[in-house]
Amino acid sequence: MKAAMGKLLFVDLSKGSFEERAVPDELYRDWLGGAGLGVRVLFDEIPAGADPLGPDNVLAFMSGILTGTGAVMAGRWTALAKSPLTGGIGDSNCGGDLAIAIKQCGYDGIFFKGRAATPRVFVCDAEGPRLEDGATLWGRDALETEAALKAAWTGKRRPAVASIGPAAEKLSLISGISNDGGRYAGRSGLGAVMGSKRLKALVLAGTRQVQAADPEKVRALSKDYTARVKAMTMPAFLRGRFLPLLGRLMGSKTVLPMDGFMSAGIMKKWGTNFNSMTGAVNGDTPLANWGGSVKDFPRRRFLHFDPDLIRAREVKKYNCFSCVIGCGAICDMSDFAGREGVHTHKPEYETVTTFGGLCLADDLGSVFRCNDLCNRGGLDTISAGSTIAFAVECFEKGIITKEDTGGLELRWGDSAAVERLLAMMIAREGFGAVLADGVRKASERIGRGSEALAVHSGGQEPGMHDPRADPQMGVSYAADPTPGRHTISAASYYNVARIWDFVSWAPPVTKPYPKSREYLPSEEEGRKGAAGACVKQVLDAAGGCLFALATGLTNWRLFDFLDAATGLKRSGDEYAEAGRRIQTLRQLFNLREGLDPRQTIPKGRLVGDPPLVSGPLRGVRLDLEGLVAEHWAALGWDRLSGRPTPETLGALGIGELGAWQPGPGVGVGA
Repeated sequence: MKAAMGKLLFVDLSKGSFEERAVPDELYRDWLGGAGLGVRVLFDEIPAGADPLGPDNVLAFMSGILTGTGAVMAGRWTALAKSPLTGGIGDSNCGGDLAIAIKQCGYDGIFFKGRAATPRVFVCDAEGPRLEDGATLWGRDALETEAALKAAWTGKRRPAVASIGPAAEKLSLISGISNDGGRYAGRSGLGAVMGSKRLKALVLAGTRQVQAADPEKVRALSKDYTARVKAMTMPAFLRGRFLPLLGRLMGSKTVLPMDGFMSAGIMKKWGTNFNSMTGAVNGDTPLANWGGSVKDFPRRRFLHFDPDLIRAREVKKYNCFSCVIGCGAICDMSDFAGREGVHTHKPEYETVTTFGGLCLADDLGSVFRCNDLCNRGGLDTISAGSTIAFAVECFEKGIITKEDTGGLELRWGDSAAVERLLAMMIAREGFGAVLADGVRKASERIGRGSEALAVHSGGQEPGMHDPRADPQMGVSYAADPTPGRHTISAASYYNVARIWDFVSWAPPVTKPYPKSREYLPSEEEGRKGAAGACVKQVLDAAGGCLFALATGLTNWRLFDFLDAATGLKRSGDEYAEAGRRIQTLRQLFNLREGLDPRQTIPKGRLVGDPPLVSGPLRGVRLDLEGLVAEHWAALGWDRLSGRPTPETLGALGIGELGAWQPGPGVGVGA
């Protein structure tokens, strides 16, 4: 199929061997590429019951089917494996420059199985794949590792590098994989999988070209979108301090139809950090380990994270491969680091919140230092900051004491203590070893009632968006096979993406409606969340960016891009069906591993039990079980158990996979 490279590479680290497998066109038609193709292969390659940190687990690096075809906003790659954090399918999406490098090596994905006897570096260039010694790099941080590998490179083409830091080497269940100087595949603990295999880094420098079925059409679509993005700018007078006004509008009790394209201008100017101002006032931003409100972290404090303060530190804008928005940036943090010439990727909103308001801390310099520590050490900032906030509340409530922490006093707002504890987590030293695997493991180790303060979904810490403000976000946290992620589906995403213009069964949002409707379990809300989840799976299979989707499918025309690149010529309904097939197989993977989908539905403060007593979300309780039941039903899964029905499996053409018997290899020929 056009747009695909037609091959996968399997690397056996135990044997030091390589195997190329051809991919038949029907596999692309059913699963597209990226995360879709990846989960289909892993379903057969990973034995049921495999130890996530053992040699039988398989770690995949997948490029999207649109990547390299000339389609803009299609430079994302996905890492997949059985997650050591949740025990189910783990996938983590990342930008940077690795996605195109995978395809330039001639592959749609690279799969690693087994375990090397000593640290190794995987290299692939015009001479083909090989494994090189990585012993001298073991123990070095992720950014030093990448810099060293690039400095030693003698080839003509600048390589793309993915690497892990010390936290992943020490098998932290909340560790991730770094690319391009600090872009992160942070979720699901996949850094620990890479560390368990003693795979320190990938270095990719291939020269293959990607062919689109209709390159002229792809170019025309890209040119149109690019021109519109360039024309979309925020007025110079619009400053970050005015963003709380936007936040109040977004938190209105009436939902208004919106054109998502305005988000392109916002992201160009501030990136994700605009939400540090908007989320605090409308309840989207969780505070004090999900137990506080803007009353605990008022304007005078959250203004310390005014995105203009961060923007003033930008040295240059950062664009992932094929991105025309450029929400990222490289920032100078020399004064925060105490030495000259220290640059870092701009901390994202999620990072600012976890090390800021979630810990009731307002020190911008500390947030930059924590971001740099995580980028170098290899921890997911969402999980790391969430775990520290949990520990602080445990200390404040007397559940743990200085005897437990090794003399470290943990108090709300104490950024110095947060930084010290973070460094201990990366090193697995002292009390840091208790916290190094996330809140669920930490609460199990601490006990003493700390479980009530441990906020997670199925073992994974949720993103920094409160489901009490957007119940569909809560459905994603609870019901997605990789739980706790904020990048799947939400009412806010659905309303700006205009999915209903392309998917016939997606309920339209064409006139104002009361926000209260989103809190009531209904067939309509179930179909909204299901449509959003299905389209997101298509997006990840394509290698597309969530921020492109947020500008609206009528603007960034995902399905037209796919038609032009692959030649498939499908309707939106047919693409959504492919997304449902991918989502359903992800659920089957978890069921095969013995996971009960009902157990990932969070309880406690994440759903308003007990409800907040102040702020915009005071008194709010979620019927998350009811909302999840409607979501499952809309996907064709049993509404009580979350198990895909035999009828659904048959309609999707995957009935044989419902037996959960590992097959000989997904029909991929050697």
